[in-house]
Amino acid sequence: MVQRFDVGARLSEMAVHNGTVFLAGQVPSDATADMAGQTQQVLDQIDALLARAHTDKSRLLMVQIFIQDLADFPAMNAVWDRWVADIQAPPRATVQAALANPDWKLEIVATAAL
Repeated sequence: MVQRFDVGARLSEMAVHNGTVFLAGQVPSDATADMAGQTQQVLDQIDALLARAHTDKSRLLMVQIFIQDLADFPAMNAVWDRWVADIQAPPRATVQAALANPDWKLEIVATAAL
């Protein structure tokens, strides 16, 4: 059985199947924020979605980060490092990418275990 959350015409924000939680790409709600602000927004959204699935960031299996500008990499990493400071950091990939909204500085995709 697949359980989907926040299902829309184009995508679901999260799906749970066979003990694994798959999140859609999470983007900032306030695209006017700087990279640190946008990163914190996205990580907060990930925390909230994982909580709805009854899991948390300590159970992350893989994280993929897409950023518009590699010059923002240090600012994103500073927020990330604080976020993972109390857990074993998950596997992660970070790539530069053109995002769907040019005001978004990053998009994060995460997969976690229940």
